[in-house]
Amino acid sequence: MSVILLIEDDVLIQELVKFNLEKEGFEILVAGDGRRGLELAKARKPHLILLDLMLPDLDGFEVCKILRADESMAEVPIIILSARGEVVDKVIGLELGADDYVSKPFSTRELSARIRARLRGDRRAKDTGQEGSKVVWGELEVWPQSYIVTLGGEPVNLTVKEFQLLLMLVSHPYQVFSREYLLEKIWGYSINGDTRTVDVHISTLRSKLKRLENVLESVRGIGYRFASPAGGRNS
Repeated sequence: MSVILLIEDDVLIQELVKFNLEKEGFEILVAGDGRRGLELAKARKPHLILLDLMLPDLDGFEVCKILRADESMAEVPIIILSARGEVVDKVIGLELGADDYVSKPFSTRELSARIRARLRGDRRAKDTGQEGSKVVWGELEVWPQSYIVTLGGEPVNLTVKEFQLLLMLVSHPYQVFSREYLLEKIWGYSINGDTRTVDVHISTLRSKLKRLENVLESVRGIGYRFASPAGGRNS
């Protein structure tokens, strides 16, 4: 049984999420503030964390930062739940290491679908690019098996989803991928999902790979492709 930690101070949301997810076979742990959430995370090692941003004591951003700095929790998927739907909040959350962002109010059906997509992440990762061989594009080097990325010999710190998205694109240079296709392959959502998740991740990738100018190109009305004047190869 998958264990999910819900860090949320709203009692009504606690009860709603707990009731619906337990019906689907998940074990739900609940914390009403950031410090208690960190204690439960370290003690129980949940399979996934649902994290509110506006928490008493420590806010969700700080909790996410602390979790990602803990080696034992670094790979646990984190889905942010928040009424703060501004793009800047999403970008900050994703840059701190969250894997996804769900705006309130949300449907429990959608939340369940996103949770299951996260928990299938290891299997989905195998479909995002070539396993084993290093992918090289100019100064950029990507190791699929070890989730390591370097640019000019320096490590690039990416979240799991940023890595999977980059790997998908750099493994197929010049090929255009629609937002819907990327959302389904990387996040496991149907075509009716919120494609803004893809846009936010592309934005953070561009920021982290800014030495490679225009390497992640937008194709109007379609999606994105990896393209650059520099040559690339798989090795």
